Amino acid sequence: MRQDVLLPLLLVSLCSLFLFSCGVDKGHFRVEGTFKSFNQGELYIYATNNGMRPKMDTISVKGGRFIYQTELENPTAFVIVFPNFSELPVFGESGKLVKVDGDASHLKETEVKGTEENELMTAFRLSTSNQTPPEAAKSAAQFVKDHPATLSSVYLLEKYFICSLTPDYQQAAQLAELMAKAQPDNEYLKQLGNRLRGLQTLKEGATLPQFTATDLDGHFVTNADLNGKINVINTWSTWNYESQSIQRKLHALQLEKGSDLKIVSFCIEPNDKDCRRWLQRDSVKWSNVCYPQMWETPALIKLGLSFVPDNIITDRQGRVIAHSLSPGDLDEKLKELLK
Repeated sequence: MRQDVLLPLLLVSLCSLFLFSCGVDKGHFRVEGTFKSFNQGELYIYATNNGMRPKMDTISVKGGRFIYQTELENPTAFVIVFPNFSELPVFGESGKLVKVDGDASHLKETEVKGTEENELMTAFRLSTSNQTPPEAAKSAAQFVKDHPATLSSVYLLEKYFICSLTPDYQQAAQLAELMAKAQPDNEYLKQLGNRLRGLQTLKEGATLPQFTATDLDGHFVTNADLNGKINVINTWSTWNYESQSIQRKLHALQLEKGSDLKIVSFCIEPNDKDCRRWLQRDSVKWSNVCYPQMWETPALIKLGLSFVPDNIITDRQGRVIAHSLSPGDLDEKLKELLK
């Protein structure tokens, strides 16, 4: 081959090699993965964004492989969701490439490598894969104590102590306080501490904290509006199908029970347009609150409502009967109370 042709080709090859070795450009984050027993299909991924509205993306898997790249400036926790609804946490950093290696038939053994944060989480998941839920929660608490300045600790705190079917708000508050000291600039942890203090007041038999808010129709909403035989305060969003299903069940139950059931809902949206559209479509008439502050809405902080869906049930005297019930348990409990 002539030298005038060979030289440009060599330069192109060297340039490509250089770009590949440099990894991901600053301001971007990439995940590359391989899954045995999963030749073709789709995964979902979303950034938790510390309580803000998640951005759900689809990842195509072909030949057992996938690549996902997104713009990213600050360290962020992502969650990959599999077709069977199993979840895999992945921690992103600007300019970093993370590699996932696993077998779809043994998801608990999946390894995520490429950053210290992901390798810490992989070690935790592998060490707890055969533990009972109480044992795993104990291990998670120890992990947080050993690594309070990490995103992994924030993820584990939420998974095991807040969004669990058996939440432990007292221990969550203690761990959050420890993490806030290790991450003094993390506003989310400060806000989480406030919510957890509110959640600790929601013991069965305790009086519901006093709150005020303004609904989408401009009406003032307070504890006084919860004057039914049974009352529900709940959170929902247009991006969470489970919470929408709960809204529909509450709607049907209220039509059946009338004034015996009073409801106040908080829609977790940055603007009220989608919320209004959904409510109009399903003819929901009770008070719905939608503030642009989302989780920073003072009423939500006072009430200790911190995820979607979430709920509180009270009696006519404002005493807490139950809170943070799963959708099935909420439906059962209300039917039992409204007999």
